[in-house]
Amino acid sequence: MKVCVAGQGAFGIKHIEAIQKISGTEIVTLAGGSPESTAEVAKKFSIPHWSTRLEECLAQPGVEAAILATPTQMHASQGIQCMRAGKHVQIEIPVADNLRDTEELARVQKETGLICMGGHTRRFNPSHQWVRKKILAGEIRIQQMDVQTYFFRRTNMNALGKPRSWTDHLLWHHACHTVDLFQYQTGEAASVARAVQGPMHPELKIAMDMSIQMKVPSGAICTLSLSFNNDGPLGTFFRYICDNGTYIARYDELVDGKNNPIDVSKVDVSMNGIELQDREFFAAIRERREPNGGIQQILPAMRTLDTLEKSLL
Repeated sequence: MKVCVAGQGAFGIKHIEAIQKISGTEIVTLAGGSPESTAEVAKKFSIPHWSTRLEECLAQPGVEAAILATPTQMHASQGIQCMRAGKHVQIEIPVADNLRDTEELARVQKETGLICMGGHTRRFNPSHQWVRKKILAGEIRIQQMDVQTYFFRRTNMNALGKPRSWTDHLLWHHACHTVDLFQYQTGEAASVARAVQGPMHPELKIAMDMSIQMKVPSGAICTLSLSFNNDGPLGTFFRYICDNGTYIARYDELVDGKNNPIDVSKVDVSMNGIELQDREFFAAIRERREPNGGIQQILPAMRTLDTLEKSLL
């Protein structure tokens, strides 16, 4: 399968590294934002073609699918561009930064019949897969998810410490992971969703701190704290408080409530959530089925984000 990757930044590179571990797939073209950095990444990973024009990359012979790791504000329009060009597309989280554009992506997906998948990596991390299997087996029931998403950020820098051309967002990007995971693990859409935010950064014009509460009809609740002001341990920590046990997940690591490690190395074929996410995308294309994380599946999370945003006004 010939693949186009769009985005030469930190997450574009994560996808390139993951795809190169998946047999039967080949990155034949890279679409980037600047000629110098795009050429550098293409050379480093032996990608034969690159361009700063996505349409040129999509038109390369045999390209069947695209993965978008571009600035958030471009996601929806580029996702539609890919489907209009006849390509299956995976869009890094969030697929859009508003509900209207998400619904348009869903409409075009239905119209074209192509795969449009969101990059909801938490669905694929082995730690969260392990918890989900226990939920589906009826062994545990979530009472509360307590989640902390913490960064220290004062400028537009990416995960590699390089300048971004766009501004990150606590609600539509970072909260999106947890909102989707909470609803995915409980199997319900939030019936209560509210949020408060702290002061706006004078230059970035975004809230640097946010607190979110959600509840689903069965009674499970989620408490989510997010910050760009946290000068300490960074990343996202998930505490699953269940009726039969407590589990703490950080990316691909899992411990119980007493900090005893849980082996999740055999949960799936890899410990890399991005790789597992990409494997699902390609498998869904080959098997002509909806992927886990397809646009229709993640619409409820985006609707909840819209509700949360309106509660901030």
